[in-house]
Amino acid sequence: MGLENYRALFEQSSMHAQDFFLGLKNTLLFVAVSVPLLIVIALVLALIVDALPARLKSIYRTIFFMSYAISVTAVSSVFLWLFNGNGGYINNLLVQAHFIQKPIPWLEAQPFAWIVLVAATVWWTVGYNMMLFINGLNEIDGALYEAASVDGAGFLKKLWYITLPGIRNVTAYVSLTSVIASFNMYGQANLITRGGPTQSTKTLIMVIQDVILKKNNLGVGNAMALVMGFIVMAFALCQQYLTREKKELKEVSGDDR
Repeated sequence: MGLENYRALFEQSSMHAQDFFLGLKNTLLFVAVSVPLLIVIALVLALIVDALPARLKSIYRTIFFMSYAISVTAVSSVFLWLFNGNGGYINNLLVQAHFIQKPIPWLEAQPFAWIVLVAATVWWTVGYNMMLFINGLNEIDGALYEAASVDGAGFLKKLWYITLPGIRNVTAYVSLTSVIASFNMYGQANLITRGGPTQSTKTLIMVIQDVILKKNNLGVGNAMALVMGFIVMAFALCQQYLTREKKELKEVSGDDR
């Protein structure tokens, strides 16, 4: 009986297989778009805050981190108000500024629905990643930057040869946690787009919920959850392998010098 649940996920004629791969495709798309933004924007914010005078750092850390303390329900309500296709604040602003002639269907058409979900997720969670990067930047020896300045290195060279290698472990951790969190994205899609339009933002977590609660099929739902867990584990193992490989290559290169 247990194997039949897994077989139902991979048979083309199975309704569960269609739902599963729809949710998986939507989830992978969200991961591919959101994770790079969560890493890059968080790192940029961390570099900006780290360059501020000491008396301003705590203020801006608090400002950027504050959104992370808000519940997903509140975040979704704000973005629903901002991007409502009929009478939303963003559409009203754009129409009044004569940038558009008619409202944009932010929540009723693609790619606009994904843009709203990714924007909501980045605004909500990027502050946490920023704090992790700031902690990593604080661990880098300032003497390295002073020596690089004496040698005439500019910002980009310092970033490439000192900053990024110095926060390599933090970057790996941020990447892994962002992938896991994006795979488990549920609240934003459920509250903002309700999986629409035409189920294009229905994530795998939402599919699993429907199978277990609405279709009352606990076996297939558990099978979907386990397969999703194995996929996330595969991402984690690949990332660990690539990170270790880069570290070993750098050590060998350093020994050759």
